Formats: sequence, structure tokens, C-alpha cells
Amino acid sequence: MVDKKKGKVVKSASPPEDEQPNLHQLDSQLGMFGVVLMLFCGTVSSYLFTSLPDALTRADLESYPGAFIAERAWENLKVLNDIGPKPTGSGANEKLTADYLKREIELIRASKHRNQDVLVEHQVVTGGYPIAFMGNPLTSIYRNVQNLVVKLPGENDNGTNPVLMLNSHFDSVASSPGASDDGASVAVMLEILRVISRQPVRNRYSIIFLFNGAEETPLQAAHGFITQHPWAKQVSAFLNLESAGSGGKEVLFQSGPQHPWMIDVYARAIRHPFAHAVAEEVFQSGLIPSDTDFRIFRDFGHVPGMDFAHMIEGYRYHTKYDNIDYLSLPVLQRTGDNILALTREMVNSDELANAGNEETTKGYSVFFDFLGLLFVCYSTDAAITINSLVAILAVLMPYFGLSRSVRRLGEATIIKEAVYGFLATVLGTVMSLIACLIMGRQLDAMGRALTWFSTPYLILGLYCCPALLCHCFAQVIVNKVFADKKTPLNLSQTVQSRLIGVSLFWALLVIPLTFFGIRSAYIFMVLLLVSVMSSLVIAVMGFQNTTRKWLAVHLGFQLLAMLWATQYYHMFMKLFVPISGRSGGAKNPEYLVGSIAALCTLLIGSYMMPLVQLLKRASELISRLTVFILIALLMACFTQVGFPYRDNSAKAPTVQRHYVTHVLRVYHDERGLLRDTDSGFLFREMDRNSVRMIRGVASPEEVIPMRQMNTCESEIFCAVPFYSMWHQIRFDNYWLPGPEPTADDDVVTLAYQGREKLSDNRTRLTFTMEGSIQSSLIVGPKPGVKLVGWSLIDEVPATVFNGQLGHFALITHGLPGEPWNVTMDFEYADKHYEGLLADVAIVTTFWEYHEKHTQDFTKLINKFPSWAHVIPSIAVMNIYVF
Repeated sequence: MVDKKKGKVVKSASPPEDEQPNLHQLDSQLGMFGVVLMLFCGTVSSYLFTSLPDALTRADLESYPGAFIAERAWENLKVLNDIGPKPTGSGANEKLTADYLKREIELIRASKHRNQDVLVEHQVVTGGYPIAFMGNPLTSIYRNVQNLVVKLPGENDNGTNPVLMLNSHFDSVASSPGASDDGASVAVMLEILRVISRQPVRNRYSIIFLFNGAEETPLQAAHGFITQHPWAKQVSAFLNLESAGSGGKEVLFQSGPQHPWMIDVYARAIRHPFAHAVAEEVFQSGLIPSDTDFRIFRDFGHVPGMDFAHMIEGYRYHTKYDNIDYLSLPVLQRTGDNILALTREMVNSDELANAGNEETTKGYSVFFDFLGLLFVCYSTDAAITINSLVAILAVLMPYFGLSRSVRRLGEATIIKEAVYGFLATVLGTVMSLIACLIMGRQLDAMGRALTWFSTPYLILGLYCCPALLCHCFAQVIVNKVFADKKTPLNLSQTVQSRLIGVSLFWALLVIPLTFFGIRSAYIFMVLLLVSVMSSLVIAVMGFQNTTRKWLAVHLGFQLLAMLWATQYYHMFMKLFVPISGRSGGAKNPEYLVGSIAALCTLLIGSYMMPLVQLLKRASELISRLTVFILIALLMACFTQVGFPYRDNSAKAPTVQRHYVTHVLRVYHDERGLLRDTDSGFLFREMDRNSVRMIRGVASPEEVIPMRQMNTCESEIFCAVPFYSMWHQIRFDNYWLPGPEPTADDDVVTLAYQGREKLSDNRTRLTFTMEGSIQSSLIVGPKPGVKLVGWSLIDEVPATVFNGQLGHFALITHGLPGEPWNVTMDFEYADKHYEGLLADVAIVTTFWEYHEKHTQDFTKLINKFPSWAHVIPSIAVMNIYVF
């Protein structure tokens, strides 16, 4: 520049060194391009995650004579749906549904091919067993529950040959038609039976179709079959069809245990795979408050199997909206195609014949699919080699590629920058988890828990954007703290070195997880594998010294990685968001969802975060993410979008669940005389917001927390009419005093018959129990006394509630039965003990007895809003002292 006045050349002031333009830097606007790429991949994976095949109709029979026809299955499902709720013991379940299935099976038998045989047995079974749910031991007793068992004999079935069993249940919970859980599975099994029975050639091995009538009680009819039916001895493997949602793809979420051959058969047979070892590990961790008949066949029959379930739209699970309006023909078609193909493959395979051999029962499989397009499985032994090799290559390959381009001058700097990349990833992970937990704590403190329940897209703004923001800050912080102005690496090489640090982060996670036997490590291994492929192409093409060419290759491979990672975001959110509406109010659900969002953000964007260094101004990306967070907060806290629940007006119900029980409690003294009665309403707190609704419905009266009731000081288990210890004991319940329910002679009675001295320190009490309604028996021994035996089962499981040791037995009745005797043996240390032995309570619970609802009960139920799903019941509790 020339100063005209003085005629001198003046040098212009140079910008600070850290603000000088860098040929390798990119326009700041491209920062949002990376976010858009993530959203694009999420959209594609969401589409593939929910896509279903076209359904076949009767018109396709001529073209596909041996195929699964969804239209025929749909006709069966419609009848089951129209029957309505089918709790075990109800006329709808024991009469209407059982009779309909018998007729359909007879029609199938009448239309079978002449070379086939269809054997049918109607099992009415009584039994019992000890079991624990959510860490709460109990005794499960069933009386006269029904199983409809169909056998399709294979070639030369001599009664000892291996058999494959297919299982589903035709009962449902109260207030739910059970179209998905488990009517759709029943319809699928009927159609598979229909198709296979019409083929001219018998299968190599036989197939048993078990339609069980008491699963929701829970899991009782399956126990009756596997322990008492003569055909059960032949069962070598099983396929269990279940549902924890309302439609979508059926996921294989349990296999074996061990028996890796089953996954090999699945890989050969399945047309539309959806199976992940991580689903199995998550389910078996106890995070999901459900269980299936798989557990019974595994634990009591010692039979290997596969567990399938529909998982999306869990909002409708166990509600009145689990009906046919929210299912579709393609759902049945996809499930039917897969299970039919798997059944055919298994019953004609050598593996089924060898299922009992020790060689086939060893080890586990790592298995997963890629968006339903590709299925991969291998042994856990192979996983050790694969994971370790990929982890090592993911770190060394890009290092040697960069070393060759910068030679010895920059090798040490590459290692140093890789360490910085590792530190930035760790720092971003920690910061994002803390930020999401703080966000969740504040939302809950403001009374805005579950704002994303009906609008899961809010999670992107409330949790994913803060997580991304923290990773951006981590990159900026590391750059500021460890900036090296004399580095021999150009900016592009520096970023590539930082990416080696990201691979180091995942490698240090994959290798320990693999050696600890965590099969889910494959999720991170695939990310490393994509990085290996990207590094290989970059090294071969010699793009290390470029920016745009290297970046194009990196982003191209990262599209695959982000498609892979976003499917897990969808899987976990579609599973856990609905579950948060039925997990009780004791724990803040924001912590779980926020943590999942933070970890999935890391999974999706870890190889994108170091690219922030390429931007001329990272502040622009940070400011845009901040704006998205503020918008999401405003929508969640100050608009209707953030209201958690929806009714059915938009045909997408996401309801708040409420169990309300009208209770009559009758207290008897040691002489059997009436000493007191009271009554009221018991509410169960199903989610974080339930208690506010319960208090609003009870207003102007005040509800009493269950553990603060006066009866907790004097009565066994607070005199709470438990019908399912595994549900009620882990939730907070609330008591509202009120008028008595309608009580009549239908209640289950426990008549004392007398006592017998078995020895100096042991006494037996004998009772007669009469009544065929669902009931429960609670026994609380007095101090110094133990219940050491009873006639219900050989064992005496015990549980603790309110500091009291007690014994809980759930008693389910299917078809009406005769009175039966129950004995209890008590033991005490003092040979001269003549005091009281125990408190004994018998609870009768009435489901789907709407005619027994009083005006007061009906009025209370009607106070709930349209977006609440209320499951009403009536309970009569008689408490005795002996």
C-alpha cells in the first residue's frame, strides 16, 4: 500500500496467526452439512427399519400354492380381536376363544393333504412351580388352564423322534383385545399349520403347534405343557412367537441358550432378517419389564429355542388399543414368511436331530443384520479374532498410511495428535453424558418429564443436540490447549491423526468387551471396520495430503457407518420410549433416555467430530446447535407438543396407564370372628407423571402412599391386595378410602379345617379352598415361626415387603374346578410354643367384571381424561390369624 501524502510504502497489518486463512480449511457453513448427513442417514435407516413386504391374498394362491397367505391369517385375527379382552378364567378366553380355535383346527384337519396327518389334543392341566420376577420370588399355581396342542407328524414318527414346537398364547390381559399380543401370532401359527398340512410330502421331523391359554398370568399354561404333556418329551427345539408392541418387524431377541446351530439355521432360512445379539443381552439384563414362555421352556423343559416379538409402538402394548385397527396385512405376511421358512428349514435339517448332542450345545453366536438387507453370524471364538484384528488394523493402518506421506519428520506428531483425538473423544463423551443428565434432571424438576413420550423427535433437540454441542466444545478445548504452531502436519493430516484417536477409543472399548464375553461389542467393531476400509482406500489412492479428496472418501464410508449406527438409535428409542410409560414413577426416565441419546450420538458422530477442526469458524456450528436446543426446550416446556400423552383422535394413541382397584378388606381374629372391615380404591403409579393425575382424580380427598397406610403397622404386607407381586411390589401404590364394592358369593374362600401336631416343633394347618376366580394367597409367619412346607409345591419361596418376610402364591383358574385342600407346615424353635402361627390373607381379583362396578367406582373411572387408559378391577381381601 502506498501512502500518497508521504510517498512511502506501508505494510498492511497481518491478522493474528491463528486467524490466518488455511488452504485446508472449509467454509463454516459446511458444519451443518455434517449434521444434515446424520439426519439423512437416520431417515433412510428409519424407513428400512419399518418397511414391510407386500401381503399375499387368496388371489395369489394359484401363483404361490405353498406360500403364507396373510389374508387368511387376517380373517382368523379379526375373529380373535372381535372377541375382545380374554383374561385367563373369563368366558371369552375359556369358552369363546378356545371353541373358535378348536373349530379352525378341525377345518384345517378336514382340508389337509391325504399324505398328512393332524393330531389334536385338548389339555386341561393343573400344576405349580416357583419363579422369581424382578427379583421377587413367588409361587405360581394354575388350575384347569387350557392348551390346544396340534401335532403334524413327520416321516416315520415313532414317538421318540425329534420335534420342533411352535408356541403362542391366545389369552390377553384385561382391557386389551390382544390383537398383537398375542392374537397375531396365533393367526400366523394357524396359517402355517394350514399351509404345511396341505403339502403333499411330509417333513422329515414332526411339528407341534402349542396354542396356550394362560401366558399373561404369567407363563402358566406353557409350564403345564412342557412338564406334563407326553408329547413334550419329544420337543428338541421351539419357536416362541410374542409381542411387546403393536406391529412392525418381528425381532429375534433370544436364542438358545447356547445352541449356536439355531442361528445358523436362521441365517439359511430367513428372507427378511431382523436379529441382533444386543437385543438378547439387553432383554436378559432385566431392563425390560416383561418375560415370555421362552423362560419356561428353557428353565423347566431344558429345551433350546428362539424368541420372536413385535416391538414397535409399545404404547399400545397391554392397552385397549392393541386391536386390529393398528395392525396390517404386511405385518402378518412378514412374520409368516419368516417363521414358515424357518420352520421348514429346521424340521428338515440335520441340526434338529443332533440338538441334544454336546457338540452342538456349546458356545454362543454373535449375530446381527444390516437394516434387514444382510445377516451376519459367527461364533464367539471367531469374534475374539475378528474384533481384535479389526481393532488393531483400525489404529495401525491409518497411522502407517500417514507416516508414509509425512515420513520420519512427522511420525511422532501423528502419535501425539492421535492421543489428542482420543482425549477429545473421551472428554466429549463425558461432557455429553453429564449435559444430558443435567438436562434430564432439570426437566424433571420443572415437572416436564416425558415431554418426548408422544413426540420422540424432541429427543433430537433436547438430548442429541446438547451431546453434539459437547463434542464440538471438546474438540475446540483440545485444540486450544494442545495447539502446536510448529507442527509438520498440515491441517488435513492433523485431522486424520485425530481420527486415529477416535479409532483408538473404540478399540480400547471393543477388545475388553470381547474378552469379557460381551457379544454386543460387534456394534463398535463395525464402526472400526468401516474406518479400516476408508483408510485402505485413502492409502491406496494416496489422498493423505489432500483435503477434499480425502474428505470425500471419508464421508462416503461414514455414510455406511451412520446408517449402521442410526438403526440402533431407532431400535433403542422405539423400545425404551414406550417402556418409560410403564416403568413406575420412582426413577427419572429422563436419565435413561438422555443417556441412550448421548451414547447413540457418540456412536453416530464419533468419526465426524474431529472434522470440526476443518471449519474456519466452529462457532457458527455451535451457535446453530444452541438455537436448536432452545427451540426444542421452548416446544417441550411451553407448547402442546411437549404434552406427553395423546388420545385416539389422531389415530396415534400414546396413553397414560392406570390400574385402579376397588377394594374390600375384611379382617378376622384368631377365632375366625369379624374384627374389622374397610374399603377404598388402590391406584398404581405407572409412570413419572402418574401421581399428579391420581391426586387430581382423588381430589378433594387425599390419597395415601401405600407404605404410609395405617395397616402397614399391623397387617401382613400392609393389607395390600396384591395379585402380582412382581408388578405391584416395585411400583408405588396409593390408597383412597371409599365405599365398599359389590361383594357376593363369587369370592375365593379359605375354610379352616383344623391343625395337626406333626412333631414337638412342627404343626400342620389344613384348609379347604373354594372358588374359580383369579386369587392370591399371602402367608406371613409370626416371629419365631417358619413356614417349612405346604401342599402347593415342594418349595416354599419367600419374599420381603415392608420389612416383613412372607410367602406369596398366585393362583390362576381356567375352567371352573372343585374345592381343594391346602396344607401348611409351620416350624418353631420352642417345643412348648402355643401361640399364633401366621397371618394368612386370601385375595380375589375380578377382571372384566364390569357388571360389578358400583356407581362410585364408575364415577371415579370416568374422571380420568380421554388420553388415559384405565384398567379397572375389583378385589376382596380376607385376612385371618391362625
